[in-house]
Amino acid sequence: MFRFKAIGTDWAITTENPVLDGLRQRIGALTEDFDHVWSRFRADSLITRIAHAENGGQYEFPECDVALFELYDRLVAATGGAVDPLVGRDLELLGYDADYTLAPDEVGIARRQRREYWLSDIDRTESTITTVRPVVIDVGAAGKGHLVDLIAQTLLDVGIGAFLVDGSGDLRHCGPEPLTVGLAHPSLPGRVIGTVPLRNAALCASATTRRAWGKGLHHVLDGRTRQPVTDVIATWVMAADAATADGLANALFVSAPESLRSFEFSWVRMLADGRVQWSNDFAGELFL
Repeated sequence: MFRFKAIGTDWAITTENPVLDGLRQRIGALTEDFDHVWSRFRADSLITRIAHAENGGQYEFPECDVALFELYDRLVAATGGAVDPLVGRDLELLGYDADYTLAPDEVGIARRQRREYWLSDIDRTESTITTVRPVVIDVGAAGKGHLVDLIAQTLLDVGIGAFLVDGSGDLRHCGPEPLTVGLAHPSLPGRVIGTVPLRNAALCASATTRRAWGKGLHHVLDGRTRQPVTDVIATWVMAADAATADGLANALFVSAPESLRSFEFSWVRMLADGRVQWSNDFAGELFL
């Protein structure tokens, strides 16, 4: 098993044979490049440069990230803006900023007069985006899943056909034998609410109890209100790729599953009152 840290979290890649040094270096370079583009927490990232461009500008992203842009286009449209990658400034004001203030900026919140929205404040042509004012892009809803997919493709490119990429719980599996995965309870460490077999697919989860820093303060915002969600506390999604599973796991906090029918996926979610909902095609077992 190859363990490493990337984008501020723990990763593990399980393969039948050891991951050799050359491939480890290639994966390390991939994750560093991703962080250098997308991190809100790095002073030298492209995202930070866009956030500080007083009059906006034109910015070129890697070609491999066009798929992430296209996924966000679909998610924003399907959820009516409830998923919006321009909630970054609102996360900062709530305390989830580059300095990890972890306390709301009440003065900044009160003075905030204009909110940015993906469909009106970003103009995109393939891998190029154009802005006319500072915007804070946050791809926390699907970015880690996208990186999982990029790493998975790197493994496939070198002929590794059986593996598990684990980006701190965002999983992408490839191989003939299914892996049984537990669905971790959002508030009871060490317990699961069910299990599901994972084979040649991705499983991603999200919970408001993770990346939470105060009463009612966590990383999952409704793009329409720019406030942390309250009705749903955990979601799990299975899809063909991790970016889609990751994005839909976040979309299920803010949208009815019926609004996401243009995507192919199965799902489970836990509501704030403890009730659990799931799709008819969910292949796992729930302990209810």
